[in-house]
Amino acid sequence: MVMCAVFAKAQDAAKAPATDSKNMAEFKFDEEKPDSLKSVEFNFGTIKQGDVINHEFAFTNTGKEPLVITESHGSCGCTVPQWPKEPIKKGEKGVIKVTFNSAGKMGMQDKTVTITSNAKSNPKVIHLKGTVEKAPDATTPAAEPAK
Repeated sequence: MVMCAVFAKAQDAAKAPATDSKNMAEFKFDEEKPDSLKSVEFNFGTIKQGDVINHEFAFTNTGKEPLVITESHGSCGCTVPQWPKEPIKKGEKGVIKVTFNSAGKMGMQDKTVTITSNAKSNPKVIHLKGTVEKAPDATTPAAEPAK
């Protein structure tokens, strides 16, 4: 019984990432805020309901090891990320493309994308923020231009 517990503990230790290694990969996003949280966000301003926003979050691997993104997912089905599947080498740049579809959304929006990787800051969360206003009523005729 004790042998099983020791073996299980050793397996858990082998699975755990080395979080204190100074050689680990690390993200540095172009849009990273200089605050202590190093938050990353893109404010798309005010858009009409149904508009689709596409944004590219560019980053550099500032660590010493290759950066490997294993997963990236949006906070809901309206926010869809695309990420590099190949490792990003030390000093190289990569891009995470995010599409936000505002159909059915109204008011202030703060959509997130959670990125899982081998970086020190794992997981990394990036934000798309803005306001969605009601789209013009399609049954209202457009105003005639003044003559």
